[in-house]
Amino acid sequence: MKSKVLNGLLLAILAWFSYLLLLISLQYIPFSSDAAFLRIKIDEVKIWYYIPFFKFHVFTSAILLIAGFTQFSRWIRTKFRNVHRYLGWAYIVILLLFSAPSGLVLGYHANGGWTSQLAFMLLGVLWIYTTIRALRFAIKKDWRRHQNFMIRSYALTLSAISLRLFKYVIVFIWHPLPMDTYRLVAWLGWVVNLVIAEVIIYRKDKR
Repeated sequence: MKSKVLNGLLLAILAWFSYLLLLISLQYIPFSSDAAFLRIKIDEVKIWYYIPFFKFHVFTSAILLIAGFTQFSRWIRTKFRNVHRYLGWAYIVILLLFSAPSGLVLGYHANGGWTSQLAFMLLGVLWIYTTIRALRFAIKKDWRRHQNFMIRSYALTLSAISLRLFKYVIVFIWHPLPMDTYRLVAWLGWVVNLVIAEVIIYRKDKR
């Protein structure tokens, strides 16, 4: 009973933060290069490829959160297998063709110098790797490993939320300089998620 309540609470929190991220994406509709985050990317918006990749990343990442959210519902997996399958394919195709490649481009142009750039580009590489592995194990019908790599992949997807959450907490408690905060959350946003994912996988496999 406690486990079901905890899972329900976690899903509710995830749904709430996904909704907040969706609101962030909606800031760019109708699109303007002078909106929100782009206001501090004065030089980058002049590069011919930056805005297209930015659009790919912002708008498709919101879809990934929703599609990935449904993949871990046992109720959907058992009652609506086709929904699980189609949304799973949507998650993988959108991530590999749009979200992750555009994320690598944005990571290359990240604020904060080489430390932030390395963090975001490594995130992009791991995002692609874990998703391809999840796909390969699904094709082989190795469902345990497929689920494990989907957990890792979605943990990296959730870095879009955790990065902002860490940023708010760090600024609220310590008030560091903006660029120092950005360099720190560039790593915390996905490394902590991966550690949590490994703990979840370990406990699941142990059971």
